[in-house]
Amino acid sequence: MSETEGEGVQDDSEPPPQAPPEPGGDPPEIAEDAGATAAKRPRRCVEHQGSGGAGSCDYPTEQVLEPTPADADNGGVITSESTLTGQAVEEVCPQNGGGANTPEVTAEEGEEVCDLAEGEVDRPSEVEEHETADSVGDKQSVSLDFEQNPQVLATAWTDYSHVPENYLKGCKWAPDGSCLLTNSADNVLRLFNLPPEIYSYNWDLIPEMSPVLRMAEGDTIYDYCWYPKMTSLDADTCFLASSSRDNPVHMWDAFYGEVRASFRPYNHLDELTAAHSLCFSPDGSQLYCGFDKMVRVFYTDRPGRDCEERPTVVKKQGQSGIISCFSFSPCQSVYACGSYSRCAGLYSCQDGTMLALLPTLHHGGITHMLFSPDGNYLYTGGRKDSEILCWDLREPGKVVFSMKRNVATNQRIYFDLDASGRYLLSGDTEGVVSVWDTHTAPPDGSEELLQPQLRFQGHWDCTNGLSIHPFMPLLATSSGQRQFPSPGDSDSDGDGAVMSAPVSRQDNALCVWWAGPLAAAQDQDKELAATEAESAAGLAS
Repeated sequence: MSETEGEGVQDDSEPPPQAPPEPGGDPPEIAEDAGATAAKRPRRCVEHQGSGGAGSCDYPTEQVLEPTPADADNGGVITSESTLTGQAVEEVCPQNGGGANTPEVTAEEGEEVCDLAEGEVDRPSEVEEHETADSVGDKQSVSLDFEQNPQVLATAWTDYSHVPENYLKGCKWAPDGSCLLTNSADNVLRLFNLPPEIYSYNWDLIPEMSPVLRMAEGDTIYDYCWYPKMTSLDADTCFLASSSRDNPVHMWDAFYGEVRASFRPYNHLDELTAAHSLCFSPDGSQLYCGFDKMVRVFYTDRPGRDCEERPTVVKKQGQSGIISCFSFSPCQSVYACGSYSRCAGLYSCQDGTMLALLPTLHHGGITHMLFSPDGNYLYTGGRKDSEILCWDLREPGKVVFSMKRNVATNQRIYFDLDASGRYLLSGDTEGVVSVWDTHTAPPDGSEELLQPQLRFQGHWDCTNGLSIHPFMPLLATSSGQRQFPSPGDSDSDGDGAVMSAPVSRQDNALCVWWAGPLAAAQDQDKELAATEAESAAGLAS
């Protein structure tokens, strides 16, 4: 069956290979009752956060508020021309979607504003400040460790088993690491809170995760992305965008699961057209949407149909095909576009001018791409393509090394980089997760194929989604693919024979893994046990 650009965006156009054999032992039991609709997360009022009080703030859910401005204009930003001429990046560059600064909260009508004396600064108490600093320091003190296989901490599968032929299509951590977003074939985005037991290292007490929100789209979901400045401490920044077939781009409230706003792209015939890919700019002020030979840029604070059109083909030259994915450089005012025509291009953020068109070396359409934290390298991967390529953007067109993975279908297989840019992780069609240490690759590109440092069986079906937590040594993986019945077996001998289901067990699940040193977790367990023993002794006395 031939690949089509319009229909095969995230779907599997051809039968996948036979799934790996089922491991020994019975499969986990699936609860019959999924329970009622999950309770919504409590909403915290921004007005009272500084004082520690409780309260509730009401605002129209359909209104799009002014997005959080980026941190001050980056002094380390270099021009796109220097990227193409090979100038090295010397300044320390902020990461995409860091969101470390809390957006400024302005007073609205009816809100209470605390009066401060002149020169007085409203700040949390010393105890709160000390606790916050300690908690952040503890989280960031434990780094990724791939000397051994990661350990499964929590899973979710029941909620995906109620719809026949349902399977996951990916997962993405929120920028602040507080929750996890998934996409599945039933056209529902599900939001999971990070289990609190993970913070306390009570891993034996973690139950199956259940979604706290479900956001249903009308048709196949093409793409989805978080607002990069999202933080749970400010409800106004808690939103995400999604695009689905024959529907406008929706902006969802991540606290209530309601549509805040819609962005309606129209083609040259004034017909509503769906975006095949989405990505916010690093400061969150713009939303980039990919179409056939076209990028449309919406402003986050101006929903509707007004947008800037940036064609990728001008005078029959440029990047053809449907724009399938985006990635923004963390250091330069440059973004990259991948397309189903198997090529990638670099563009200026100011006006969308093409800066470079990378050679067509992929065997399938590009479905995912990432910049390295220093902005010097670009990683690209495609569908029905067994290689992830690492491009040196200081010499556009040069591939430093490639990484092998098994991608046998048209399904989008995600990969991710850790915050340092050292480890790159990806799943594959057989459910195997591979870990590459990019720092071991020779910088001169003398090693064409980089061998993985670690490979482990993440799922017993296709591991299509993989996301690394922003600051904790946690991984999230999602599994599943479209299953086709075996043509060789049937349940009856008549002309109306019904093909039997495949023998292998379908693995449609979301998993959270611990990828840090086990010694750190064991030390935390000992400290908790000692603290509980002291408390018990104090009560007894």
